[in-house]
Amino acid sequence: MKHSIRFFSGKSFSTEDIELIKWTVKKYPQLARRELAETICEFLDWVTDGGNPKHVQCGAFLERLETEGMIELPEKKKQKQVQNLGRVSTADKAAMLEVVKSEPADISECGLVELVIADDATKRRRWRMHVEQYHMLGYKQTFGCRIQYFIVSEGVELGCMQFSASSWALKERDHWIGWSSDIRKKHLRFIINNSRFLIYPWVHVPNLASRALSAAARRIEKDWLQAFCYAPVLLETFVDTSHFKGTCYKAANWIYLGDTQGRGRNDRNKESLLTRKAIYMYPLRRDFRAVLLGEKPWKAVNPDE
Repeated sequence: MKHSIRFFSGKSFSTEDIELIKWTVKKYPQLARRELAETICEFLDWVTDGGNPKHVQCGAFLERLETEGMIELPEKKKQKQVQNLGRVSTADKAAMLEVVKSEPADISECGLVELVIADDATKRRRWRMHVEQYHMLGYKQTFGCRIQYFIVSEGVELGCMQFSASSWALKERDHWIGWSSDIRKKHLRFIINNSRFLIYPWVHVPNLASRALSAAARRIEKDWLQAFCYAPVLLETFVDTSHFKGTCYKAANWIYLGDTQGRGRNDRNKESLLTRKAIYMYPLRRDFRAVLLGEKPWKAVNPDE
């Protein structure tokens, strides 16, 4: 039986409860105060008879703990809204608590690297939370077709990966393919973007990133075909060279095409306001260019050929 050490607003808190609160506040600094309170309510079953989180009471308790110097809450004027993470549902609570129970140890080696699709609500929520927490760009809602993977070895999750719709227009890529604007509109769906790639910060396995990319190249056509009834023939990605060298993409035989102009979609004045990024492409089949140019109809390729 847990030893109760605190009492607030009709609820008792054990030592384990306080440690869980401290862990949550430290682990998810991107959450706004209300989101943080709702998450902790779910962890601690601090809910009304109707099952709604007592976020007001929890928020007041968190402020008391902050006053006592036990935690540090985000500033109210700098609350960050996390898209689509929402309140933790009962169905997802068990999976999230598995993350809370123990900090992962450093991982320096692994066996066979595989990809597991985040194909249910619990997996997708955990995928989003990891990307929001550990990826430099955080989590942003992706519209249209997408597949989200966990990078796994011997049942242990090592990272996350996402493929989604490609860039609408990209000078270096479009010139490399050799297509016109009209042809691009018809066949752009056959290119997809490796829009998120994350190796967890506690994982330090040599060549893991390139191995994960190779695993993706082997299965993305089949997975995409099964999910969306057509398959890509070319992969693209962008590497922020102010932070990364793109070594894993080079090791996995991706083709470097050059750098972006550092302009966003709404840059009508052609002002380079964004960080320039290196462009990498990976053909999934030898006839990719003929398919993209409309010279050859897309047809599923036998993987044994």
